[in-house]
Amino acid sequence: MKTMMGLINLGQEHDYLNELTYFRTGASVPFAGRYRLIDFTLSNMTRSNIYEVAIFAGNKYRSLMDHLGTGADWDLDKRHGGLFILPPDWNDPTDISKGDLRYFHNNFDYFERGKSEYVLISGSQFITSTVYDDMFQFHLDRDADVTLLTTSYPDPLPEHRSCIKVKMDEKSWVTCLCNEQENQPVFSGVYLLSKQLLLELVKECIAHHKENLFKDGIMANLERLKIQAYQYDGYSSVVNSIESYYRHNMALLEASSYQELFFSGNNVLTKVNNQPPTNYHDTAKVSKSLIATGCEIDGEVTNSILFHNVKVAQGATVKNSIIMQHCQIEEGVHLENVILDKNVTVTKNQALKGTKEQPFVVAKRRTI
Repeated sequence: MKTMMGLINLGQEHDYLNELTYFRTGASVPFAGRYRLIDFTLSNMTRSNIYEVAIFAGNKYRSLMDHLGTGADWDLDKRHGGLFILPPDWNDPTDISKGDLRYFHNNFDYFERGKSEYVLISGSQFITSTVYDDMFQFHLDRDADVTLLTTSYPDPLPEHRSCIKVKMDEKSWVTCLCNEQENQPVFSGVYLLSKQLLLELVKECIAHHKENLFKDGIMANLERLKIQAYQYDGYSSVVNSIESYYRHNMALLEASSYQELFFSGNNVLTKVNNQPPTNYHDTAKVSKSLIATGCEIDGEVTNSILFHNVKVAQGATVKNSIIMQHCQIEEGVHLENVILDKNVTVTKNQALKGTKEQPFVVAKRRTI
């Protein structure tokens, strides 16, 4: 039986979330009240019976390691296989590799030891809840060298501008990978190829002083590689900016979007965080909000997302905002279109206001 191993390549992802990535990699940024962005990719892989998963951790990965632990919450604490966090290791004096190819070069042994014949590669910016079994079978049936997971958006959003667009023929063979802004299918960042081909492309790219596996190994070889596009039509979003992060969080306050992402039959797994239920006091007023456990609510919360252990004092108002773990909102505070990172305290009678297009963001551990 043919199987896949998984690779989450964070080495090619930039710190695209501004203040939220001052102290962490983008993959570990909290999302949707209780998750981290990487949870969606990890959950998709484990649901697809992928039990060898490596993560190329670029930098600022302490938060990521704290969140993932041994991988037990994703059933990846295995005696054989399991979860591997592979930080940068530039100790080889003969190493001439650059870019994300360095991660492959310095972890060649990981792939060579792996028992699976195929490798599914993903980033952390494509948010969806799915399984990759049908894509894998599609790849085998078409005898493709590489299969790309694509999706389409009837109304393109700003975050799609930087995404690679895919052109294909009537049989889904890819003919062009480009950045044209027309309403072409969007490459999700998820692709599948054999381990043998992966290692061959890595060696070839390094020998020619290239820097990026996908751009230099796959995009540059469209004429000689047989590349298929597998279309995914379920709920998805791309998070590659503060604006898209805010918009897609807030979209989950609509019941239809929340149900599409979390009630599709595929559970999204995350680190277990045992907290007491949220305490709503007599003065609390809460409407159309997503509130995690462990909170103390005395004030007014409207159309907002609150993570674990947030305290909203009496007389405080939180509107259209995202408030992360352990934040304290004191009396008389007014927050609107705001994102507060973890452990932020907003002192009495302060007012912070952004816009839906440009929310006001406060980095973690600040006192305002």
